[in-house]
Amino acid sequence: MTTSKGDRKAKSPDLVSRDYTIHLGKLCHKITFKKKAPRAIKEIRKFAEKAMGTKDVRIDAKLNKYVWATGIRKIPVRVRVRLSRKRNEDEEADEKLYTLAQLVEVSSFKGLQTENVELNEDEEADEKLYTLAQLVEVSSFKGLQTENVDA
Repeated sequence: MTTSKGDRKAKSPDLVSRDYTIHLGKLCHKITFKKKAPRAIKEIRKFAEKAMGTKDVRIDAKLNKYVWATGIRKIPVRVRVRLSRKRNEDEEADEKLYTLAQLVEVSSFKGLQTENVELNEDEEADEKLYTLAQLVEVSSFKGLQTENVDA
């Protein structure tokens, strides 16, 4: 029994993080100067969609600043990116998962390959704390006192 190429769709793990090197110089070659940085961001989004299989791609502020650091005309030739597939906390979202693209600072791009990244417990705790901090809402600050909460 033979299987066609379309039948063998690989099941990817739910939550995963990988480091990739994206060659922006190649992807943004022959692009008008005033459109280079915006196109670089679009190319990072497109790369993340293809690599992680999610339509919802979120670019971290540090990555955005890194691309735009030298202006709209002069983008970095390469960028090392950590793509993390995460669960969407919003119940009304169209997709269950989203991809977060973060900058990974490296001294040299020589010899780097795609790597799976294991999140340690501290990073996972920081993620949960960040999510918790976003969910806290206060209707009125009147009479509110600060409390030290030990987790």
